[in-house]
Amino acid sequence: MKEDIEPFLTRTTCPLCQRDVVITWQADTIPYFGDVVHTSAQCECGFHYADTMILTQREPVRYTLRVESLADLDARVVRSTSGTIRIPELGIDIEPGPASESYVSNVEGVLCRIEDVMGMVTRWQDETPQTTDKAHELLSALEKVKQGELDITLIIEDPLGNSAIISKRATRQELSPEQAEMLKTGMILLEKDDLPESLD
Repeated sequence: MKEDIEPFLTRTTCPLCQRDVVITWQADTIPYFGDVVHTSAQCECGFHYADTMILTQREPVRYTLRVESLADLDARVVRSTSGTIRIPELGIDIEPGPASESYVSNVEGVLCRIEDVMGMVTRWQDETPQTTDKAHELLSALEKVKQGELDITLIIEDPLGNSAIISKRATRQELSPEQAEMLKTGMILLEKDDLPESLD
């Protein structure tokens, strides 16, 4: 963390109780993600907010890894808040939204995250039988991948270039501006020059 940079404070109104709340903005540098700003706020009523905004912007990129062995499950995956994850064979597209989280994991960790979501779908009582059946099918397929019984292709696309698959077997391809425009960012984009001086 950039300990020589003091946090920057702003005030806002709590969305739950309307009290004044202080938001703390702290600059930092994270490996693979670059320059970021951590924001956090907590109100007496119990409301809590925390987020990390990535300031670094690189060339739009697509990483592709053919997962064909148990060793491939250990490949490191860096997914930023603007990264889209695709597994074409299973019809899985995970696009970023306003609540997207960045993380560093491995291929197996990504599959476990998808399993968690599919597991919730199977427990929702208001879902149609077709939806829950599809979720069970995906859970079965994901388990086969983790056991090395099913090959898949893992793709990460990022219009801001902050995601990656770190493996000698992964391929990297820069995206055209037209391809990048088709991808969601899942965030409010800030120009670094627009931030307060204490965050530069």
